[in-house]
Amino acid sequence: PPLLSGRVYGRRWLVLLLFSLLGFAQGLVWNTWGPIQNSARLAFGFSGWDIALLVFWGPIGFAPCFFFMWLMDKKGLRVTVLLTSSLMVLGAGLRCVPVSDLEIRKKLIHGGQLLNGLAGPTVMNAAPFLSTTWFSPDERATATAIASLLNYLGCAAAFLVGPLVVPPPNGTAQLLWLGSAPRIKDRIEAVLYAEFGMVSLIFSAALAYFPSRPPFPPSVAAASQRLSYRRSFCRLLSNFRFLMIALAYAIPLGVFSGWSGVLDLILTPIHVSQVDAGWIGFWSVVGGCVVGIAMARFADFIRGMLKFILLLLLSGATLASTWFTLTCLTTVTHLPLTTATLYTSCILLGIFLNSSVPIFFELFVETVYPVPEGISCGVVTFLSNVFMGVLLFFLTFYHTEFSWFNWCLPGSCLLSLLLILCFRESYDRLYLDVVVSV
Repeated sequence: PPLLSGRVYGRRWLVLLLFSLLGFAQGLVWNTWGPIQNSARLAFGFSGWDIALLVFWGPIGFAPCFFFMWLMDKKGLRVTVLLTSSLMVLGAGLRCVPVSDLEIRKKLIHGGQLLNGLAGPTVMNAAPFLSTTWFSPDERATATAIASLLNYLGCAAAFLVGPLVVPPPNGTAQLLWLGSAPRIKDRIEAVLYAEFGMVSLIFSAALAYFPSRPPFPPSVAAASQRLSYRRSFCRLLSNFRFLMIALAYAIPLGVFSGWSGVLDLILTPIHVSQVDAGWIGFWSVVGGCVVGIAMARFADFIRGMLKFILLLLLSGATLASTWFTLTCLTTVTHLPLTTATLYTSCILLGIFLNSSVPIFFELFVETVYPVPEGISCGVVTFLSNVFMGVLLFFLTFYHTEFSWFNWCLPGSCLLSLLLILCFRESYDRLYLDVVVSV
């Protein structure tokens, strides 16, 4: 019968593209301020606390995470995506309101960042749900990778767009400073308007065409009955193996997200320019996205190797983060602190950690099937945002010296590696697709 073999539709790529662009835009808007923090301080009178808070709205936006998971479970993808993209349009619009009073302007920008943060739960959790709903078992990991990693690519684009469009505050003469403030402000305004235009376009496209699900499911797993919302939570919280890999994901990725959000702050004391910090951030994320999609493609070909792939990636991340941290402690370790070593260690760290995201997502879904994908991944990304939030919270107090922050990275990667080593993998969803559909 046709149901057992499943049907895939060509338009699945259009659905994936629209969703991925939404994720890209959300990441871009979230990371607008970190890479141009020095310029933003001059143009809008932001303090160091303001900059930390602008990044912090991202994890705060995860507070209603469980509402969005419920919505996706009950109402499907279309309603969830339209609500999410309308919040993003509102947020991006608020940041563009031309008010001359700087205090009001600051509040509007903070409000815009918060609304954009509220879109985070959907763009970060819905990828495995979308890939199960639309894609066949041998394309699932790849679709999850594309849908989840484009959000990171948006963050990376911000490292590039900001510093290239917005000039840094430069010049020692007072006259130069006075002359550059209005010009810097105009350039930042241009970035905000462009981002608003982009978000509005994506919203219009999703409004015109974004179906909830295909007419026929692509696989047995997609067609099968899932647990209810309440039973899913009971199942997740009582599943020790799930809690193990949830922590293995949430701790290093939460720490890494917080760290890369303020990379410019961390690299300033060791005399790395805003533009260089931007390039380091950019290449580490882009490398992670490319390798992540390649790894997912590999996982689609060789099924049942998710734990092994994660062990490789986390070992690499532990080594790279240790190298970076020791390099920053030049006074103690006397390791060469050159642009090349900084670039290499940061980029390798980004590649290893970012490319583990879709592999983790697939492993969560396999481990706790038949819990709906959106719920299992939602709990985990919520956790990672809690860790990121705690870290950024401490950063608002201890922002004079950063070596403690750098040491959190190798510590979290090593802890994650040990958790994965002890983890016993199982592939319940894959088993259903392979055995039942034969």
